Amino acid sequence: MKAEIIAVGTELLLGQIVNTNAQFLSVELATLGIDVYFQSVVGDNMTRLQESIQLASQRADIVLLTGGIGPTQDDLTKDALAALLGRKLHIDRLAMDHVAKFFAKRDVHMTENNRRQALVIDGSTPLANATGLAVGNALSHEGKYYIILPGPPKEMAPMFQEQAKPWLLQHALTDEMPIYSKMLKFAGIGESLLEDRLLDLIQNQSDPTIAPYAKEGEVTVRISTKAPSEQEAMNKLHELEKQIQSLLSEHMYANGDITIEKAIVDLMTDQGMTLSAAESCTGGLLMERITSVPGSATVFEGGIVCYSNQMKEKLLNVPHDLLEGDDAPGAVSAEVAQVLAEQVRMITDTDFGLAITGVAGPAYSERKPVGLVYIAIAERDKKTEVFELNLIGNRETIRVRTVKSLLYRLWRTIMQSDKLQTR
Repeated sequence: MKAEIIAVGTELLLGQIVNTNAQFLSVELATLGIDVYFQSVVGDNMTRLQESIQLASQRADIVLLTGGIGPTQDDLTKDALAALLGRKLHIDRLAMDHVAKFFAKRDVHMTENNRRQALVIDGSTPLANATGLAVGNALSHEGKYYIILPGPPKEMAPMFQEQAKPWLLQHALTDEMPIYSKMLKFAGIGESLLEDRLLDLIQNQSDPTIAPYAKEGEVTVRISTKAPSEQEAMNKLHELEKQIQSLLSEHMYANGDITIEKAIVDLMTDQGMTLSAAESCTGGLLMERITSVPGSATVFEGGIVCYSNQMKEKLLNVPHDLLEGDDAPGAVSAEVAQVLAEQVRMITDTDFGLAITGVAGPAYSERKPVGLVYIAIAERDKKTEVFELNLIGNRETIRVRTVKSLLYRLWRTIMQSDKLQTR
């Protein structure tokens, strides 16, 4: 069964609001075994809205509309669909009571136009709005199914979960098998190389299916299957996951939709490991990523943003002759990265000390090119590892890629640590 999503609102076309509703609904529909082939956005115009609905109903079995059901004259979604289907609108008593009680409770005068929020299409099922005022609609017409939902995500999402989804299951999806998916997360490898490593599996896929897609500094692979039960689906997905992991074990850091920093914090928490960091060109971005993970306080002891040479020398005891002088390697060097990692680890007495120093741009520094970065990992009782990165992109891209690279190297180091190897 196919669905199409239409987001209604001129503010979406103007870029004043981001259409997150389509993303949410696409994910939810996929779990129900419904394929979404088209998404569209249309402004608050009766003719264009009706044209969009008519086109969607020609190529989809289910049409979902979000937005345009408020109290004002430009909220036209219900009017447009009703006219297109040759039906009338009426005030739903329960929905009207809900609206009236809202204003009465706040001792605020209810203007007449608020009655529009209680309108429903003749022959439809009203969808109660637990977090707002405008009632939704669900109806079938000549073999097609139509769902009308509010525009604000805080109203749309619960209405879909609590009202629209049960309606679809009862009326439209009696013969559909749901789709089950798993997210596999990879770091330290690009999308093209990952796809090349999985090419045989991808070319021979039928069920389950494999879909890789990239974000900045990481790749996600979604594996999906249709099955009558969750247990049967998980059995199929588990077999495919094992095949993928055998091909990319050094890059696959999670079999769930989590960030690499979350995976690292979980690993280090389980093993009682601690961490500290010294950052130069990334200005605290690494520490922000780590501390954004709930529970990271048990792992992360602290860190230093040592942006200037003076701070590197004063706070982390980097020798002056490494930083300045005719023969000095300079702040952007493997030598300084090593000292930063070792010093911050010793000062904080942590199991790992991380360091970053480099040129994020936009201009050269120390006659060194933009994108030249050194990252280092100092592990207690182990030799410090230093890696040279030659990155491309603008300033922010280089900073993000640097942090992602270091997190990947840290994950690899933890996975190869003595504690994990003896488990």
